[in-house]
Amino acid sequence: MGIQKRLVGSYFVVSLITVMILEIILITFVHYYFNNNVERILTNQAELSASFFHQYFDAEDLEQQSERLLKGFSENSNAQVQIIQANGTLLQSTTGERIGEILNDFEDVQEASLGKVGIWRGFDDSTHEALLAVSYPLKSQETTVGVVRFVTSLTETIKTINYISAIFISIGLFVLAIVAVLGVLVSRTITGSIKELKIAAEKMAEGDFAVTIKKRYRDELGTLADTLNMMASKIRRNEKLKNDFISSISHELRTPLTSIKGWAVTLKSDGGNGKLLLEDGLDIIETESDRLTCLVDELLDLSKLDNGRMELYCTPLHLNELLEHIRKQLAPRAARQRVSLDVHVDRHMPVIHADENRLKQVLINLLDNSLKFTSSGGIINVNAQVDKALRQVIISVEDTGSGIAEQELNNVFQMFYKGNNNQAGSGLGLSISRQIINLHHGEMKLYSQFGKGTKIEIYLPV
Repeated sequence: MGIQKRLVGSYFVVSLITVMILEIILITFVHYYFNNNVERILTNQAELSASFFHQYFDAEDLEQQSERLLKGFSENSNAQVQIIQANGTLLQSTTGERIGEILNDFEDVQEASLGKVGIWRGFDDSTHEALLAVSYPLKSQETTVGVVRFVTSLTETIKTINYISAIFISIGLFVLAIVAVLGVLVSRTITGSIKELKIAAEKMAEGDFAVTIKKRYRDELGTLADTLNMMASKIRRNEKLKNDFISSISHELRTPLTSIKGWAVTLKSDGGNGKLLLEDGLDIIETESDRLTCLVDELLDLSKLDNGRMELYCTPLHLNELLEHIRKQLAPRAARQRVSLDVHVDRHMPVIHADENRLKQVLINLLDNSLKFTSSGGIINVNAQVDKALRQVIISVEDTGSGIAEQELNNVFQMFYKGNNNQAGSGLGLSISRQIINLHHGEMKLYSQFGKGTKIEIYLPV
């Protein structure tokens, strides 16, 4: 059963139960009201008649005065009036029928003969119509000498009750019809959005991420549509980054391979006659091989991080020694580029627990990026200080390079992202570096202004 049928069905069932309960209450109330009203009217008339007899005919013989009493009792009543002796014999009746019969078989007559008010509901033996009878004792000097009985047909009352009940039932059916129609319309607003989401999800499953889902309402389904649209947008962006990465990595691999092959062919054709040419060729082959190794290492690191298989081998580490070693390693390159590379470490720097090789990989990657984007005459400052209050070591790498545009700041840590596609590299360095710092339970923050430079801070626990 579909969602629409379940929604409409649940709405209808709840409404049906509610309407049925209200119908039962209303019809019961109408039935009680009309029957009780008829009973009350007859009881009042019988009571007034008995009071009249007690006041004016108390000392008179009931049988002799029965005709006069009948005339007086029936003047203001549409019901059949009967005057009955204490032994149950019918003396007078407005219909003139059954006079002389014994009516002790009726419960109301029996009750009235005992001095109580009697009420009886039943059916006429000949016409089978519903009747209501109220009997009231006629007393003379505190002795019951007879009974006045008012009998009325309930046919019109039943018709009125049935008419009003039919109106209530019709209104209930009309309400159920409205609920059913509204249920269908409301469910369509839900199922329509769900169908659109389903179609869009199927297209995404087939690889079409250009689909856009229209947000109909500001509800959970609207939020889901926004989420799917955002997911499709991110997938498209990641697909673009992946394609750019494949193109970039192909170029990065082709360049050193071309150099290696070119020099291999050159050296082979030279026949070993030129020693200087041989040394230059071997140096270039070695350098390009190192470039290939770095690219492969980055790809391996990426695979390990994605699979959660990268392990750290943490040991006590002196940051001043590590930073001095890195400075000496990169100083020649900085000098060639005419970039000032300065390293400052707090004198009382504590020993931290870290993986030296991985931390060195991160710092070299950050300095390599700074050297790439800092022009001649620029400055790169590396600072390491301790925050005793937070029990953290803060390492910052700040340059006066080209900086990063504001709209690109949120993307620089994404895998394969390269803000400037003309620069060499795989676009993995910063992403891998941040994940390595995260494995150290640390944090990496980046601040940059386009055209003014970039600053990256690394926070490591002491």
